[in-house]
Amino acid sequence: MAKRLLAVVGAVVFGAGFLVSANHPAAMAESEAADPIPGIGPCSTDATPQHESLVPKTLEVPVTYPAITVDPGPPVENTKRITMELPSNPCVNPCPDLTDLPAAPPSLTEQLGIPRLILHPQAFNFAFPNPNPPAVPPGPEPVSPPTEAAPQVAARQAPEVSQVREVAKLTGANSVNRTDKRWQVQGTDLGIFWESKPGEVAIAFGDTVGRDFHPPGGMGEDWRSNLLAFSSDRELGDGVVFDRMVTDDRCHAAELLSSKKLDNIEITTIPTSGFAIGNRQYMSYMSIRTWNSIPGTFYTNYGGIAYSDDHGEHWTKDPHAKWDNIFGVSNFQVAAMVPQGDYVYMYGIPNSRLGAVGLARVPKDQVLNTTAYQYWKDDAWTPCGEFVTASTVVDAPAGELSVRYDAAREVWQMSYLDTAKAALVVRESDSPQGVWSDSAVTVSALQFPELYGGFIHPWSTGSDLYFTMSTWSDYNVYLMHATLN
Repeated sequence: MAKRLLAVVGAVVFGAGFLVSANHPAAMAESEAADPIPGIGPCSTDATPQHESLVPKTLEVPVTYPAITVDPGPPVENTKRITMELPSNPCVNPCPDLTDLPAAPPSLTEQLGIPRLILHPQAFNFAFPNPNPPAVPPGPEPVSPPTEAAPQVAARQAPEVSQVREVAKLTGANSVNRTDKRWQVQGTDLGIFWESKPGEVAIAFGDTVGRDFHPPGGMGEDWRSNLLAFSSDRELGDGVVFDRMVTDDRCHAAELLSSKKLDNIEITTIPTSGFAIGNRQYMSYMSIRTWNSIPGTFYTNYGGIAYSDDHGEHWTKDPHAKWDNIFGVSNFQVAAMVPQGDYVYMYGIPNSRLGAVGLARVPKDQVLNTTAYQYWKDDAWTPCGEFVTASTVVDAPAGELSVRYDAAREVWQMSYLDTAKAALVVRESDSPQGVWSDSAVTVSALQFPELYGGFIHPWSTGSDLYFTMSTWSDYNVYLMHATLN
């Protein structure tokens, strides 16, 4: 995880060319018309969250060394789950024996205000293939979808963004969900929404740490590659309160999709989007091989799809529903998948945060059959084989895609990190393939220098856009609001 310090911060430096003062404001808006709502926790004893300075209190530096090993094969999935009843009073800590451990006394450097330096040895693996690869069950029957015309429509005007504000801190200490006390989630990122059933949303998170959490980035112990929460909270004006998280022990959020956690083999598996069809939940994810030192980049093994038939408690990575990263240039490594009408639309970019957006679609009953996908190319839906050369629907650079269909307005909406603008931006279109409008900035690195993410809440309305934002210096997730005119 340490390399993400270079990859994520570098993405913003690459786009902005500089980082602004560490004393950036906690609430930001080009228009100050709306009073900010502080993201305090649910209890009077909780302090108001403060964004971390760009000058870290602790700096963990990876010391990489080469290692020869054998690919261990698929990691063992953690299938243990428990049902955890939380106290009705949110201010009661359900597990003080786990989360209220005494803090270590401050070191001399901390007393002097000097960042603590931790050297972290980390193997960079060169692996021989697994000599006993597991047997893979037969895949779905191949199909041959037709080529169908799909011209673009006229572009909409770019959304007019105003009254942008930070609503609440959703994760970590002093958040509206007290995730540090309830689920041992001290630091995490992303916050990817989808409607898991009527009246409920699922929220997926990326790399997560518990004890000894020390930002910037996901540094600490109890590393989990991904987590999942659920919420029925419709009052978004003061945050998103979680009903529960998938847990595998007392006050401990469970890792859903295991990863090998071996650098240059598979360092982690991170969700990129999710959706539900009937009683089945789907999650797109990326298998990351390594975090690169080049700003804004990482290298994936593949982008894949996992599914759950017990409402998110256990997940299966489909062995056939994946898009391999051929020579590091393949599209659909980072995907945002959206069901609409008879199809599921898949927007995708190559590994990194610097690529252009491509588009594919698949019938809802064939989501796990890669031969059933049609890729948008040259004003037509074309059959499989075009995932490398699919036409661009949104120009580079784009990272952390989030796409939804606003049924009330019959408009498509896309949010992502634009590293050239060093900002989260939003676009709109009257058709999935565009032409997409010009982008409008929602949150800028001038306000939060180390921002990323931008995942739209599905219960946003036409004028009220709610979305999550992660910040590297805090390494936690915040709910943001913007008014679209």
